[in-house]
Amino acid sequence: MVTEAKTDLALLAHLFRRAGFGATRAELEKHASRSYEEVVDDLVNPERLPEPEDELLKRYYPQLFANQDNPGVWNGRWFFRMVNSERPLEEKMTLFWHGVFATGWTKSEHTYSMVDHIQMLRENCLQPFTTLLLELSKDPAMIYWLDNCENHGSSINENYGREILELFSMGIGNYTEDDIKSAARAFTGWSFTQPLPLYPWGHYGSEFRYIAEDHDDGEKTFLGQTGNWNGEDIIRIIVEQEATARFICRHIYNFFVADEPQVPAWSIQPPNDPAAIQVLVDAFQESNGDIRHVMKTLFNSDFFKQARYTHVKSPAEFVAGTLKLSGAFRDVVPGLGALEGTMIAMGQKLMDPPSVEGWHTGKEWIDGGTLTERVNFAVEIVSDSSNIGVQEIIDHIKGDGSPLEPEEFVDKAVELMGPVNVADVTRQSLIDTAAEEGGLTFDNAKGAEHRIIRMLQLIVASREFQFA
Repeated sequence: MVTEAKTDLALLAHLFRRAGFGATRAELEKHASRSYEEVVDDLVNPERLPEPEDELLKRYYPQLFANQDNPGVWNGRWFFRMVNSERPLEEKMTLFWHGVFATGWTKSEHTYSMVDHIQMLRENCLQPFTTLLLELSKDPAMIYWLDNCENHGSSINENYGREILELFSMGIGNYTEDDIKSAARAFTGWSFTQPLPLYPWGHYGSEFRYIAEDHDDGEKTFLGQTGNWNGEDIIRIIVEQEATARFICRHIYNFFVADEPQVPAWSIQPPNDPAAIQVLVDAFQESNGDIRHVMKTLFNSDFFKQARYTHVKSPAEFVAGTLKLSGAFRDVVPGLGALEGTMIAMGQKLMDPPSVEGWHTGKEWIDGGTLTERVNFAVEIVSDSSNIGVQEIIDHIKGDGSPLEPEEFVDKAVELMGPVNVADVTRQSLIDTAAEEGGLTFDNAKGAEHRIIRMLQLIVASREFQFA
């Protein structure tokens, strides 16, 4: 018995590109039997589904679990989760917050703390913003990254006090220099335990440590409120501000809906879609900053459903999405560690953003060099018919073995690769290329496979494939 589809496959594909890193055709067809709203509800409640298992990874990649001081191998593990997790939004939100709360390995060169930092983001990615900011402020990697371990009651360091306002919550123009000083004073004494040196002892982590005698107990005025504030109070007051809701929701819109101008311009350049931002701001404020509620509101909105291929994929999204499509790491196979070099060549090194500002997004991901790297990577991945996802696409195009005219061939391929919304000129170019060899027949299996792979190569090399 065939179950009637309740949800359009193209809409589901859009949802999973944004709320995850894509979906296989089988996954889309499975979800199509449910309502769109039901699918969204499961995505924003990832705890309903099992966590990824590490047992096979431990067997084939023991270095991932043997105290390796190499962020590259841990990023390989992260990509395996992006591709295979049944909780795709959890990994996507972790990547999102990593860009907002940019914290890097280069300063500390302590991989253990960075791995714990990413895990902290993963565990709190859909929690209320108050909880997320609190855990961020207690995170040893962040404390060291922004020098709060040098922030003492007798001599404040303003670095974290400034950045929690400028880049992590409210944005420029919504606070004063006195507010920065008060925030810094409130976070005095927030430090961490010193881990043992890497050599010769190996990996040891660090934990948050509150040093009461190093805290400034004096009265502080912050954003118009006066009291003997500690860090928790600063966070509470920050989350109460409409400016915080607006700044964080613009970040969410920029990452999950459509590319905005770069963050430094936000204080002078209005959003591209103020009405959509307002919907998210209202959801943030009515729920006291409940990120789960904001994301559910976003995914169910008309502006999200209509915003297809309006977001340039970051290198992480591009790599993970291509791997997901091809099935390259659907099983545990060698090569995860090599993805670090691939990412660096495309302009993004996970766990090591270029500054506290994070990465510039949108069209700035792409120049002549990075575009070449992206295209070459995708072409190589879809050229390998031993990748199970590539073989599934070939089988779908073959269907019952009936010959396909060039137009049918192209439309089937484009549909199975996304579907990708190709422009008319791109579609016609693909049809012209297919027509050079006539209709696609399957009498010669190897020849047909070669033609299909060639078409997949052209699709992933297209301008449209760079967008989500």
